[in-house]
Amino acid sequence: MAYVKNLFEQNFIQYASYVIRDRAIPEFTDGLKPVQRRIIHTLIKNDDGRFTKVANVVGKVMAYHPHGDASIYTALVNLANKNLFIDRQGNFGNLYTGDEASAPRYIECRLNPITKEILNPNKKITPYRETYDSRDVEPIAFAAKLPLVLILGAEGIAVGMNTIILSHNIHEVIDAERKCLKGKKFSLFPDFATGGLIDVSSYNDGKGKIITRAKMDLSDEKKITITELPYGSTTESLMDSVEKAAKNNKIKIASINDFTSDKVNIEIKLPRGVYSKDVVDSLYAFTDCEQTVYCNLLVIKDNMPVQMTCTEVIQHHAHQLTDILRRELELEKSELLDRLHLRTIERIFVEERIYKDIENKKTEETVIKAVIDGFKPFKKELIRELTAEDVDHLLKIPIRKISLYDMNKNKQEVVSINARLKEIENLLNHLVDYAISYLDSIEKKLNPETTKRKTKIVNINTIDVKSVVKRDIPLKYDSKTGYLGISVPSGEELFKVTPYDKVLYIRKSGIFSVSECPDKIFVGPAMWYSVLADKESLSKVLFTILYREPETQYIYIKRCKVLSFIMNRDYFFAPDGMEILHIDTRKNFSFTLNYVKKPRVKILKETSSIEVLK
Repeated sequence: MAYVKNLFEQNFIQYASYVIRDRAIPEFTDGLKPVQRRIIHTLIKNDDGRFTKVANVVGKVMAYHPHGDASIYTALVNLANKNLFIDRQGNFGNLYTGDEASAPRYIECRLNPITKEILNPNKKITPYRETYDSRDVEPIAFAAKLPLVLILGAEGIAVGMNTIILSHNIHEVIDAERKCLKGKKFSLFPDFATGGLIDVSSYNDGKGKIITRAKMDLSDEKKITITELPYGSTTESLMDSVEKAAKNNKIKIASINDFTSDKVNIEIKLPRGVYSKDVVDSLYAFTDCEQTVYCNLLVIKDNMPVQMTCTEVIQHHAHQLTDILRRELELEKSELLDRLHLRTIERIFVEERIYKDIENKKTEETVIKAVIDGFKPFKKELIRELTAEDVDHLLKIPIRKISLYDMNKNKQEVVSINARLKEIENLLNHLVDYAISYLDSIEKKLNPETTKRKTKIVNINTIDVKSVVKRDIPLKYDSKTGYLGISVPSGEELFKVTPYDKVLYIRKSGIFSVSECPDKIFVGPAMWYSVLADKESLSKVLFTILYREPETQYIYIKRCKVLSFIMNRDYFFAPDGMEILHIDTRKNFSFTLNYVKKPRVKILKETSSIEVLK
């Protein structure tokens, strides 16, 4: 048994770790989940500038992704609909209606050129590892120059944790990173492809919540037109919620129709006597036209799940951007120095006719020695020491190229290389300014129409459901069956309620309870009383309780109000062991006491009255 327990715990930990790191939670460095990273890696590797069938791309991604093609296809469509890394051709679904994309054999995609600028796939910059079958290599995480985790957003459910990262406008993210590099204050708020309205007063830098609403056109008082959707909704889900609310008599509509194409257009017509200003609050209260979305900015950072804020993400990525740019410049500098070294030794080799020294040499060793010795007088002109690889490069220069060697072209190239090296040195000394200019260049390459802010930030006064719902549901009590509730088919109607009301009811035993408006609850065949359990209603009710002590047969009278209670808990109006005789809510009433016949007792019946003293 202990062996099975240990095996289970070990395997479960491995499974949980795999789901958290390799499936559900995005990597902080590049903001991508593994399947997204593998899709982009495949597109970069096979990029020829032309559109490719999505089915073909999915098949190639499977060489890196150890799961089925369905998950790859879905991730590719979702990534393409972000309008950043992938250009689309064909039906990739409709974000507004929720219609699915066409089959992968019908649609095509290609890499957007800006992808390679944002995600540097160079193996000297981006770390790689072996694929699951060790046949190829894939990037561990791209060296991303923008905080894609905020731009793309992400949702994922792992073992014991989840992430909900809302998408942000790319221009605003770039501007925030630019301000961060300059040491200025910045703030970021979500932006959604479906538009709508949002209240960010409780966003809490990505760790709080937002209230999102549909945008409505109320210009016609007899018609409401929904023109933009709240986050997380489609026209179908929104219409379903409106129809359900209408069916439950929470809102009154005549009809609802969807005319959405490339823009959202849901038309709600109102019945006679009902106007748009009377219905709009109910739409926000009872339908998906208003939703609250809770955020949890959880990412994988340094191989561990970490909860962060938007500010922390921007700050880390500002540092990451300067680090990547520095590494790119240093790599380019190293490559330019190698080129300069080769151009220098080629010039000396040809100009000083060192190649003539090897004509009479018989062995490879003597040839190499002759070349090395030939460069000794020009050692000060060399960028670095001459290596065996350099000698091999020189010996592979064909005679034709030597005879036609263009010294002027060599000098021009050397001048160009030196100019670029000087420029690189200047950029390395002003990395922050270089990073800012890089962000400016990326922003200029973005399509202003597809990347502009779509969601409007407003102050939303949350609609209290209880304030808009009408108290029109009858609460019934059937004394024959002893049932109380809004679903009791027969019996006496006590008063009107709403589904959000609390109800106080008193059983025959004198025990009273307060519960949410009951659907159907058994209270007994002789209930004393029932009333709405709100402060206004209870403050008006004065209870008079007549109870008897069984042992002495003494009668007691108690008057009280119920102003506080705990839901669904039983309370007894009298002390324990007492017998309830009568409960009344009238301020003034009379009652008759009948005494037990005993010797020398003359009065056997007595009438008393109870009055409220003014």
